[in-house]
Amino acid sequence: MSTHDTDPAQILIVEDEPKIARLVTDYLQGSGFTSHHLAHGDAVLPWLEGRGTRPELILLDLMLPGTDGLTLCREVRQRWPEIAIVMLTARVEEVDRLLGLELGADDYICKPFSPREVVARIKAVLRRSRAAQDPAPGGGSDLVLDDEGWRALADGQDLGLTAVEFQLLKVMMRSPGRIFTREQLMDHMYRDHRIVSERTVDSHVKKLRRKIAETWPEREVIRSVYGVGYKYQPEE
Repeated sequence: MSTHDTDPAQILIVEDEPKIARLVTDYLQGSGFTSHHLAHGDAVLPWLEGRGTRPELILLDLMLPGTDGLTLCREVRQRWPEIAIVMLTARVEEVDRLLGLELGADDYICKPFSPREVVARIKAVLRRSRAAQDPAPGGGSDLVLDDEGWRALADGQDLGLTAVEFQLLKVMMRSPGRIFTREQLMDHMYRDHRIVSERTVDSHVKKLRRKIAETWPEREVIRSVYGVGYKYQPEE
């Protein structure tokens, strides 16, 4: 049994409107979550850095005093990619929604919203995130990431990935079924924003697929989406 199944998930609420923060806090705690609240964008990164145990998910408002939500989403995703992020926004323009997701948010919720919807969406995101990180029950016949060792294990066997291949796989595994463009994958693979071609991404994906196939010859988990990019989809 995963530790996720026994420990209540910690949720960080970053919201500057007191009424909304209190309402969401009450509903999350009533659903068995442990919640923390911050009202200023500048407080988020220092708070995370000072934590021994970081939250499993951040409910992050887009418009905040100090550092805005999109900037925080980018920073958190780069430094703590294991933390799930759900964006809250009162701005309904499609570009803002897409931008939030492209920066690494797992989901977004538009204001006004029902607090029950927030709880339901958080539970759904946590299920997806945990499925990507936890081994399957019954002895580890699955693809598992070891963040500390920068290793990927298939049926317990180390795939021998390079750092770039590991990062590439990790990004896609965090959001099963989500299609990533080559440009988005390049942004995750190379934090220094070096100039590389889309063929470089294709080359890394080809090598990653080959290493996975050596252990799972009959299973295809990284799929090409013609004209768009790639996605992690372990099941048909």
